[in-house]
Amino acid sequence: MNDSSSISSLKNGDVVIAFRDVGYAVTTANGAHENATKTIVDNLNFEVRRGERLILVGRSGCGKTTSLRLINRLIEPTRGEVIVEGTRTIDHDPIALRRRTGYVIQDGGLFPHFTVRRNVAAVPLLAGWSPERINARVREMLELVGLSPDEYADRFPSELSGGQRQRVGVARALAIDPPVLLLDEPFGALDPLTRRTLQSEFKILCERLKKTVVFVTHDLREALVIGTHIGLMDAGKLVALGTPHGFMNSTHELARAYLATLEVEN
Repeated sequence: MNDSSSISSLKNGDVVIAFRDVGYAVTTANGAHENATKTIVDNLNFEVRRGERLILVGRSGCGKTTSLRLINRLIEPTRGEVIVEGTRTIDHDPIALRRRTGYVIQDGGLFPHFTVRRNVAAVPLLAGWSPERINARVREMLELVGLSPDEYADRFPSELSGGQRQRVGVARALAIDPPVLLLDEPFGALDPLTRRTLQSEFKILCERLKKTVVFVTHDLREALVIGTHIGLMDAGKLVALGTPHGFMNSTHELARAYLATLEVEN
């Protein structure tokens, strides 16, 4: 599967994220005198263009989250290059890079001892914004994700439902308007109805804001709802990449196995 029909007409200047022969391996102790090298991702090559939403799917341990963490330089490749906005990640200042890549994980990753207001304000505060600008942005972001600032801004994460915490996590990630959003199983712990609602809302939000997104999930149905492209990973390799339509018509054995799970659910 290599369906290039989605945003393939864009110019190279619209490539926001690029992996060039990227590998990542770790060395672990293996006995008293030997070390073993374990490859986590191997020979990754792909591009994400401006406004695209690449969804990475695959079994646990296949390298999806590692690939995500390579983008905002939480880890660095042991081979090849990861390029974000035209610059290799190893040449980016890591703090500046992370401020340009909003990051959302399960349950929002909120600071439990901070109110909703302080959670959303965390990155603008670090960026040196004025209190007036921060307060206005907090209200704007909460309204954007469907939470009333007057009702929710002064609550703590423990006072929110799981879906509300995820909304706050998205609001925080968007607070300083990063061009790239990275999401790691953000809706994985939610009940099915809340999850479906947030999937639809998130897709609409990304289309409205024209964000470039890399999103990790185990859920193929979620990938088909949200993504402009789906990348299937297996044992550290990207074994298939294309649009949702291309994935649905793929003849790749593992892709067919994932598609069979949709039939079982139905």
